[in-house]
Amino acid sequence: MNSLDGYRPRAAWMTTLMLTALALINFLDKIVLGMVAVPLMRELNLSPAQFGVVAGSFFWLFAVSTVLVGFLSNRIPTRWLLLAMGVMWAVLQIPQALFSSMAAFLVCRIVLGAAEGPFYPVSVHALYKWFPDEKRNMPVAFVNQGAVVGLLLAGLLIPVITHQWGWRMNFVVLGVIGAVWSMLWLIAGDEGNLVQRRGLSTGADAPPQKVPYRKLLSNPTILCTFFLGFAGYWMLGANMTWLPTYLEKALGFSGIVSGRWFALVIATAAPFSLGLSWLSQRMLARGASSRSARVRLLCAAFVSGACMYFVLMLPGLAPVQKAIVFALAGGLPSVCFALAPALLSEVVPDSQRGAIIGIHTALASTGAAIAPMLVGRIVQANGGALSAHAYELGFATSAVMLIVASLCALRWLHPGRSPRASGEPVATSAA
Repeated sequence: MNSLDGYRPRAAWMTTLMLTALALINFLDKIVLGMVAVPLMRELNLSPAQFGVVAGSFFWLFAVSTVLVGFLSNRIPTRWLLLAMGVMWAVLQIPQALFSSMAAFLVCRIVLGAAEGPFYPVSVHALYKWFPDEKRNMPVAFVNQGAVVGLLLAGLLIPVITHQWGWRMNFVVLGVIGAVWSMLWLIAGDEGNLVQRRGLSTGADAPPQKVPYRKLLSNPTILCTFFLGFAGYWMLGANMTWLPTYLEKALGFSGIVSGRWFALVIATAAPFSLGLSWLSQRMLARGASSRSARVRLLCAAFVSGACMYFVLMLPGLAPVQKAIVFALAGGLPSVCFALAPALLSEVVPDSQRGAIIGIHTALASTGAAIAPMLVGRIVQANGGALSAHAYELGFATSAVMLIVASLCALRWLHPGRSPRASGEPVATSAA
């Protein structure tokens, strides 16, 4: 059966646009704490290590909720799961505008993290119901640009809002945005109908294939993809939490100027993610193996980004030069968030895809929970918030993670071999 049977491009891309908007909100929620770090730490009298704990707490229940909702997404339509998330995010913004103690803020961030954790695996699972395998790189990369736009807007708008109305007003604005998206999704959101089948001769009425989870979770391709995601989230957690403070405190930019530099640094990720995702999809269309078009390309991006983190520590670089190098360091590895789910979808049956992508996000996001705390400790132990070298030592932990994950993937990640462990080669057809 033709892999495009049942493919409806217009509806598929409309869903992609809506999920891109939700990704924008998701990353505004994540980054807002880092963007208001300076006035928040001053008002709540927090040290860098304490602030690192508060920032990292967002991910403490992130993994648990991601796995649970990932399994639910195998049974409950993703349309309703995404609506529930949008509503919860909007409601949970308001307490953050009101709390004034570290303990209360900590609890609020933990609950919000639990509510936001399942977004990525559920949205990817939803998209894969609309797009066949050979067309999956770009829509996921496009949704990831919602995150980039969200971070870009954060850099441009949050410092202005903070300057005009105080840091708490940012949470009120985010609550309103979340409520508007939820109403639009309730009206326009829909469920895709493409399913991926094992074997070209499988009948349309055949029961969904199941593979024991112990077999899936011991598959080297899946384990290596999890590690790649862990390294990517480690970098993301460190950057989102500490880059704004690094720009303002260590490199000496003013609050508003550092916000603009932050926006520029984040915006650099968009052309890398979209361009490398397009290149990967183009290579697949021309007959390249997934090992070449996805694995090797991703590892090359990881190692290149890691090298830029080490360049950041070279003596003699001006603040503007450091900001540009940081943009390259964070931008290149961002393609991971588009290619890693595609690698998993090559190996995992559709009926279990939501759960496996959920487990992937849960395990990967522990990197984002650990990195802010570790970087905070490194900063505090090596000169404090005014030392650029202290931050750069912390960011170097991302470089180490990226390189180790790449070496493991180059050795053990072979998606072309893995389908034999769970079934026959993949064909995509309409449900």
